[in-house]
Amino acid sequence: MSDEHAAPPDPEPDEQKGFQFPSTMTVLVAVTFVVWIAAFLIPAGQYARDDEGVPAPGTYRQVDSPQGFDERVEDFFLAPVNGLYGIQDPATGFVQPFGVGTLFGAVGVFAFVLAIGAFMTMVLATGALDVAIGRLAYAVRGRPWLVIVAVMALFSLLGTTMGWADETLGFYALLVPLLLVLGYDRMAVAGMIIASTTVGAMASTVNPFSIGVASEFADVGIGDGIGLRWIGWFVLTAITIAYVVRYAERVKADPARSLVGFRPEDSALVEKEQSAADLTLTGRQKAVLVITTFSFALLVFSVIPWESIINVELQTDPYTHEAIVEDFWWSLGWWFPELTALFLVSTVVVGLVAGFGERDITGNIARGFGDFIGAAVAVVLARGVTVILNNTQTIDTILSWMEDAVSGTSAVGFTTVVFVINTGIAFVIPSSSGHATLAMPLLAPLGDFADVSRPLVVTAWSWGAGVARFITPTSAVVMAGIALAGVRYDRWIRFMLPLMGLLAAACIVMLGAAALLE
Repeated sequence: MSDEHAAPPDPEPDEQKGFQFPSTMTVLVAVTFVVWIAAFLIPAGQYARDDEGVPAPGTYRQVDSPQGFDERVEDFFLAPVNGLYGIQDPATGFVQPFGVGTLFGAVGVFAFVLAIGAFMTMVLATGALDVAIGRLAYAVRGRPWLVIVAVMALFSLLGTTMGWADETLGFYALLVPLLLVLGYDRMAVAGMIIASTTVGAMASTVNPFSIGVASEFADVGIGDGIGLRWIGWFVLTAITIAYVVRYAERVKADPARSLVGFRPEDSALVEKEQSAADLTLTGRQKAVLVITTFSFALLVFSVIPWESIINVELQTDPYTHEAIVEDFWWSLGWWFPELTALFLVSTVVVGLVAGFGERDITGNIARGFGDFIGAAVAVVLARGVTVILNNTQTIDTILSWMEDAVSGTSAVGFTTVVFVINTGIAFVIPSSSGHATLAMPLLAPLGDFADVSRPLVVTAWSWGAGVARFITPTSAVVMAGIALAGVRYDRWIRFMLPLMGLLAAACIVMLGAAALLE
């Protein structure tokens, strides 16, 4: 990848003497150390669980720490390794580099990020994307903010329906140069991608990985309470889009108001893309753009769980009386292994179509891996933090604090406390499905005592957990995303906090009104 398009380290455009905020990788190492120290202060504990690992309300008890000091030290240094390919033992729940069990590490996302790097480097080397971006920027020069609105609305819709998140890491190399040419900064790119997907997942409507799992453990249907959730999605998405567009337009009008500034290479990139607008696409370049469009369209289509989104009438086996799930023939059900293979194959195809030789193809692949390795490592480090909390058995203790906090409150107070408490827990458990599996069996029965319907409990949990995920350092979407956009973590927090406050206020008002109307 050319220097202009490479995923940069966290920049400091206005170089100053004195303290400089550390890079994303250093922040994650520091977070790992802080969590490791905190695990010594939080007592270990366990809930009684059923065969599926679901905790039972009221069964929490403190237990002796499962690890000695030497084992905890070993866990700290192995955190990146476990974050990459750690295996979770089904009997003990511990994560370690070797053994038999379920993959806990993020090697799938790691490989996907590298594959995207190779693909985008190959595409950029053909010059096709430069010409396309230059022409698109010229076409929308009158209303460039429409690009932000369109992308954010689409990503939020994908987030609310199917949990679109990690897949967005492939779009930075496309959208960074486009928004720079339109006069916006790198923060606008990060906000456009991360905020839209996060608010979509936060305001999940039929997302099977969050609302689906939570509804199952709350013993309600995924469609129960969907009216409020669609209203919430519209309101919260509108607030988020308006916030990002307002910031982007202010920066366009006065670049000095940018939170991240503009670097010399940004200006060079803009000049390059603008000059390319006058060029004509060759036949090979047109074919490259077709392959690029097809690859990203297939990415979106292949990961959508169509059977979960489309209401299919299930048949019952007459002998076992179990539901028979018939997959649609066109539903691919791909995930990161298949997506990685897709973009690696597409990388080679683009190189061949462009007429590159063997050395050029392999050289571009290697450069692409190198450009995106920082973001891929951020994914691994973020996952390693979760491993430490898992192996010290402190997550159940945190859940018990939540159970104690929501007990005995009024209906309005219950929804508010559920929202606030799960905002905090989401920093510890970044996975929405994992969070739902652990929290919802405890919250749903408590909602019955507070006269709060279980669908409203599910919604309060989803909105509360979603607010934290805009800035949580254990989220690969956030940490890898800002690394790819070239935005420092402290600047990202500064940008997001006002929006998080607006969204939290809107959520609490809607939840309180819903509780009063029940």
